[in-house]
Amino acid sequence: MATEAVILAGMFPRLILMPTSGPGTPPVEAGQGSGEALLSGAYLTRTWNHYSGENGRLYCGIWESTPGKVIINYTEWEFCHLIEGRVVVTSEAGAEWHLQQGDAFMIPAGFRGTWETVQTVRKHYVILMPGPAGPAGAS
Repeated sequence: MATEAVILAGMFPRLILMPTSGPGTPPVEAGQGSGEALLSGAYLTRTWNHYSGENGRLYCGIWESTPGKVIINYTEWEFCHLIEGRVVVTSEAGAEWHLQQGDAFMIPAGFRGTWETVQTVRKHYVILMPGPAGPAGAS
């Protein structure tokens, strides 16, 4: 176990902190739901991307949005941990998940449906984009 910790420490010599203000904060990326994907509300978003790596396949940071509802079509995997707010994620088949502050969940590649921000939400995210085509079952 101690050897594993030393090896990992050598791979990543520092922690990656995720502030949204003050020193060390990445530039904020502002966005808004638009076009056919926007179903209701303003859906104004802000993203603080704190890490990109693994040849452009891995991203993590903090994301927030104001109330609104959008169509989602995931080609990537995303882990989410809600820091604040409330959302309803609905699959194409009609299954609903009511999520709130403290909830953590994974959205798999291939998931289609809607994301509704009911109360302004802020979340930690980790996104893994698809990799190059490989053997069956590889990602």
